[in-house]
Amino acid sequence: MWSMFWTSTVDLSKGDLKKGESLFKTRCAQCHTLGNGEPHKVGPNLHGLFGRKTGQADGFSYTEANVKKGITWDENTLFDYLADPKKYIPGTKMAFAGLKKDADRNHIIKYLQDATK
Repeated sequence: MWSMFWTSTVDLSKGDLKKGESLFKTRCAQCHTLGNGEPHKVGPNLHGLFGRKTGQADGFSYTEANVKKGITWDENTLFDYLADPKKYIPGTKMAFAGLKKDADRNHIIKYLQDATK
C-alpha cells in the first residue's frame, strides 16, 4: 500500500484554512480552478475532487498513467500525492515538484476539502 511508504501521516486537525488558501493561490491556482463549472487550466478543475478516481474529471485530457492509477482521492491519497506527484503517479504530466512539509500538505488538503465541495 502506497501510504505505508511515507513515514508521515495526514493530520487535518493541524490544518489551517487560511494557510491552505494562501498555499493554493501561490502554488496551485496557476494550473487549477476549484469552483463548480469553472474551466480546466493546464491542470483539471478540482471541484468534486474528494471521492473521484484519478484521471476522471470530465473534459480534461489526462495521461494514461493518471487514468490507470485507479485510486480514489481522499485525504490520505492526496497527502501522499502532494509530497511528490511524479513518484506517486509515474508518467503524470503534472510539473509540480510537491510540498515536502507535512504541515503544508495538511493546510492545503483542509482548504481543498472546503473549497471543492
